[in-house]
Amino acid sequence: MKVCVLRIGHRPERDKRVTTHVALTARAFGASCFVLGDVEDQSVSESLRKVCERWGCGDFKYLSGVSSIKFINEWKNSGGSVVHLTMYGLHLDEVINTIRSSSKDLLVVVGASKVPRIFYELADFNVAIGHQPHSEVAALAIFLDRLFEGKELHLIFSDAKYYIEPSIKGKKVVRVG
Repeated sequence: MKVCVLRIGHRPERDKRVTTHVALTARAFGASCFVLGDVEDQSVSESLRKVCERWGCGDFKYLSGVSSIKFINEWKNSGGSVVHLTMYGLHLDEVINTIRSSSKDLLVVVGASKVPRIFYELADFNVAIGHQPHSEVAALAIFLDRLFEGKELHLIFSDAKYYIEPSIKGKKVVRVG
């Protein structure tokens, strides 16, 4: 199953750090691509490029400036499913097994500002990570962790120049090659 994350409603002057964190979470938690819908923001792409250069990205892809609605429709037309993370959706515990058992590629939609109604209608699943206001970064991390059942937490990219050697105290960063 291929998983891609689509960020909608990004406001460049306000959301660049949060959107960068959504992209980094997508990469680190096992998604194969990140799409910044409807806008381009060089600060997000530059931050992601720097992380990929040092820590690797494998086949992880980044797109920006594409129409979010067009991207969702094309995703669905190619046989994929769409999950929209929203506190108004069905609780994650009620739907994660159904989503995980599907062989369809999965597009996870994460909003920034108020999400227009059409995204609720286009989604196959509107999923809540609890029903309280919270961070979209946290919601994405929890969703991907539940989807991949924690396996993504051991991810090391084959093209990484550095990796972290876990230690009980301190920091140990190892350069590869």
